[in-house]
Amino acid sequence: MKTRARLPRLVACGATLALALSLSACGNGNGKASSSDGKIHVLVYGDASNKVEKQIVDTFNKTSDVKAVLDTIPGADYQQKLQTIINTPQAPDIFFNWGGGSIQPFVKAGLLMPLDSFIKKDPKLDKSFLPSVVKSAVVDGTPYGVPMRGTQPVLLFHNKKVLDAAGVKPPQTWDELLGAVKKLKANGVTPIALGGGDRWPTLMWFEYLYDRIAGPSLFQKAHEGDKQAWESADSKKALSMIKELVDAGAFGKNYDSVKYTNGASPALLASGKAGFELMGSWYYAQQQSDAKAFAEKDLGYTTFPTIPEGKGDAADVVGNTNNFYSVLKKTKHPEAVAEFLKLMYSDEFVKAQLAIGNLPTTTNTPKFLDSSADPDYSRFQYDLVAKAPTFQLSWDQAYPPAAGTPIQQAVQQFFNGQIDADGFIEAMQALPTE
Repeated sequence: MKTRARLPRLVACGATLALALSLSACGNGNGKASSSDGKIHVLVYGDASNKVEKQIVDTFNKTSDVKAVLDTIPGADYQQKLQTIINTPQAPDIFFNWGGGSIQPFVKAGLLMPLDSFIKKDPKLDKSFLPSVVKSAVVDGTPYGVPMRGTQPVLLFHNKKVLDAAGVKPPQTWDELLGAVKKLKANGVTPIALGGGDRWPTLMWFEYLYDRIAGPSLFQKAHEGDKQAWESADSKKALSMIKELVDAGAFGKNYDSVKYTNGASPALLASGKAGFELMGSWYYAQQQSDAKAFAEKDLGYTTFPTIPEGKGDAADVVGNTNNFYSVLKKTKHPEAVAEFLKLMYSDEFVKAQLAIGNLPTTTNTPKFLDSSADPDYSRFQYDLVAKAPTFQLSWDQAYPPAAGTPIQQAVQQFFNGQIDADGFIEAMQALPTE
């Protein structure tokens, strides 16, 4: 997927090569196991952010006796490839992940190092990051990850010119959104662009509506194994409101043949054929790349509408809280690893991430926001995340990897009318939790 946190569907280094080969071809090139070459290996997803990761590794190596090596795995199957080596001699010392369900299987298998001792020696490994973000890498009360890269809350983007032409303002409530849908339809444009062909963009509507109506506790209970949570009145209300939006023609009729990953849904907004699109904060950078004139003049953004009778806090956000570094329990260099992780809250790290458009979630980030690519946008995001009572990790990231496809299928089928509310509830109740 063409995003910073959702594994861009890029194909590199032969794509289907075994991981050991991909590490040799795409990474440090020596093909040695991290446990035998006297170095710490840092495994990351290969993309534009590697520029910063290489810089941080170089900084670390200037003062450390134990050197760090950056290994990369480009491609949409990072998680799958990671799983093939996580318990082999080729396993890294430190690896990139999304927290939540992406590391849960490794925790249960006893492969990850609890970071309690690191944090006890250096409380800044916890206190230097926003609390709502750190929680995403806590499993059964134990921390297993340190934030790296940047946060990506989901925002409601809009085309200012299209909204003005239809006499519409960015909606602050659900009723205002429904009213905007009617006005935009009457003006001959698709109210809301949606890359339904990718399925995961559709999921964002479920995540926000469930939070706004039920608060974060419903999903938390379901994620912890309470299958009855999906049968609750709040769950059914959220589904009915989703159906109301679809039936109102908010997404048009062809959304399932449109994709975000090939730039089609963003193009609808940029070209004036749609009024809104709900997407992660990386959307701003994509529009700047694909439709620079539109992004500079007519791209607007706001928070998800409130639901006055809902139990959720209007300040809650959903999305990808951050990416994380986790540590393999069998690393032979825990002291060096601990020193490396300290760089994740350094001024150098923050400034380097901001320079490439990422938004770190460190407590020292605000003093550098004026140096970001777009200070106003960066400040809007940071304040949103800093003030959020709850930052709900995307459902398909919060659940274990095996649940990702079933979640997306259920979402797509409910949107399409292939299954009703009961069918969606049954599908969610059948999700694996481990």
